[in-house]
Amino acid sequence: MDVRSEIIYMLKMANIFKKVLIIGSGGREHALVKACLKSPLVETVIAAPGNGGMKKEVECFDAKIEEPQEIVKLAIEQSVDFAIIGPEIPLCEGAVDALEAVGILTYGPNKSAARFEGSKIFTKEFLKKYKIPSAAFEKFSDSTSAIDYLRSLDHPPVIKASGLAAGKGVFIPESIQEAIEVVRSVMDEKIFGDSGSEIVIEEFMDGEETSFHIMVSGEYFAMLPTSRDHKRAGNGDTGLNTGGMGAYSPARDIPKSLFNRIVEEIVRPTIQGFIRDHINYRGTLYIGLMLTTEGPKVVEFNVRFGDPETQVLLPMLAQDPVDLMIKCAKGQKVPEIIPQKSGASAIVVLAASGYPNTYPKGDIISENKTPDGVEIIHAGTLMNKEGQVITNGGRVLGVTAYGENIDQAIKKAYQGVDAVDYASKYYRTDIGQVRGTF
Repeated sequence: MDVRSEIIYMLKMANIFKKVLIIGSGGREHALVKACLKSPLVETVIAAPGNGGMKKEVECFDAKIEEPQEIVKLAIEQSVDFAIIGPEIPLCEGAVDALEAVGILTYGPNKSAARFEGSKIFTKEFLKKYKIPSAAFEKFSDSTSAIDYLRSLDHPPVIKASGLAAGKGVFIPESIQEAIEVVRSVMDEKIFGDSGSEIVIEEFMDGEETSFHIMVSGEYFAMLPTSRDHKRAGNGDTGLNTGGMGAYSPARDIPKSLFNRIVEEIVRPTIQGFIRDHINYRGTLYIGLMLTTEGPKVVEFNVRFGDPETQVLLPMLAQDPVDLMIKCAKGQKVPEIIPQKSGASAIVVLAASGYPNTYPKGDIISENKTPDGVEIIHAGTLMNKEGQVITNGGRVLGVTAYGENIDQAIKKAYQGVDAVDYASKYYRTDIGQVRGTF
């Protein structure tokens, strides 16, 4: 580490953060931008590449965020003190390692720890090693062996591409023949490229999905509030799966006994496994769970905040989330249970009609004044040459609201929905009124 890097690192240790860089362009990253702007620990916030909404609030920079050295170059040029990495690809490519190598403190797991999302096989073997409840599985690196195994089964399994597949690499076929076709598509036709070179074939788990977010600081961890997410595109939890059409926090029906069981049977053993395997995990761990008749079991690990969960979790914290991220990045002790506000938070996602299939882009977005306690979070938007914010993705905006209780928060969020308009506007009208996904 050179002299300049040593000086920068010393400033980080003293909690002097004049400029913070947020990496990413979605709703999760816009929520992180807003959290940093509210933090007394931060003077200036910048983002890369950002989106149309972020550009109204902070300076945004074009950068190839999949390439760690591009992020490092930008961070040095802009004299960044602290970086927060939002998406999984730069994490798996080693962005944290590259930034910290030049003395820039960064929130997010390093490349080694990011394997928990970058390789499903790595995660499954870790879970098996430490006897953390999960579905039984087999791994395969060639389609012939995988198909032979499928033909030996008497029921359809779950098939997963081991590598990153933009959330599209999990299949639940309805027949063995359909399962065989999936294997051929993933492994032989390479619909996900090298991410499908290895696959995991798991037993199907029947139950209700849930997810927990924890912030990990080496040997310590902090539990974030509970939340529910609505994945299906249509009302009544019908239609195709999406990245998420809405969420609220806290979840209505996670009893303390279940919460404690998940912590003791899954969260704590996971952290202990990190320590034993010398995995220096410092960042968010998203634990996808299935609540089965045998108890909670792990479906997957993600190595970053969820979206749209981030947008409802951060407003529920009674402690500055930036302070928590700084402590985690340094490996300092954090409280296992983060103090929460007494009310509730909700988000309604505004999508483009047709999402998650084909949808239009380029609609001009108009925003009017929103009620108190309501914020507009941008996701799939950009600013055109005329300075107009236009649609540029399937999930366009998120309308978040804070209220005294869940029903009030949801009502206020829908009032905020009426303050936004664009030609292809689409949203669910029943967020919080059906069970959805935790």
